[in-house]
Amino acid sequence: MTLTDQPVAGEHLLGRRALTWLLVATAGYVACSILANVMSVRILRIGPDWASFSIDAGTLTYPLTFTLRDLVHKVGGRHLARVVILATAGLNVLAALAFWATSSLPADPAVVSAAQDWFGPVLNPLVRITAASVIAQVVAELLDTEVYHRFVQRFGHRWQWGRVLTSNAVSIPVDSIVFVGIAFGGVVPLSVAVSIVWANIVVKGLTSVLTVPLIYAV
Repeated sequence: MTLTDQPVAGEHLLGRRALTWLLVATAGYVACSILANVMSVRILRIGPDWASFSIDAGTLTYPLTFTLRDLVHKVGGRHLARVVILATAGLNVLAALAFWATSSLPADPAVVSAAQDWFGPVLNPLVRITAASVIAQVVAELLDTEVYHRFVQRFGHRWQWGRVLTSNAVSIPVDSIVFVGIAFGGVVPLSVAVSIVWANIVVKGLTSVLTVPLIYAV
């Protein structure tokens, strides 16, 4: 056997295809979560004037984390899903601290650019958003993990689409309410906060439905 023919560590447990999906799902979960926290600094207004609604920009990427977590759970099991959730929370805190340090340290006066002037004011709210995101993510995603696990215990390999939709139907409203309440409570008008909550639930729910086929890919 040549060096290139030797099995990668862990393949004897998962198989190369399963291990590949696990790595892709984990990386996607972490990336979508961190991106969402940065993007949530900006509140969007979407739709025509007569039917427009407010939504934080992080909702463009964050909904993907729910199905990606389900993929991690399916391939790696409940324990690994919990590890990924908690590790991602830690990485979000690290990212917020890195942005805070960058905006707090003095800029080089010899470099004149809009980025130098606006980096701090734009990203300073990220600390509060990250706190809200970490709390909401840990609570909702761990709840998602338990619902997913109990569904599998009861139905086994049947109705895989059901385990995704059932677990997400519980975790999505919890995540949206906790996140918006902490991140934007007292910062935006109540009507805007309520709009963000509903928009989050709808967008995350639709994303969950559209990404259900991914559960059959692993």
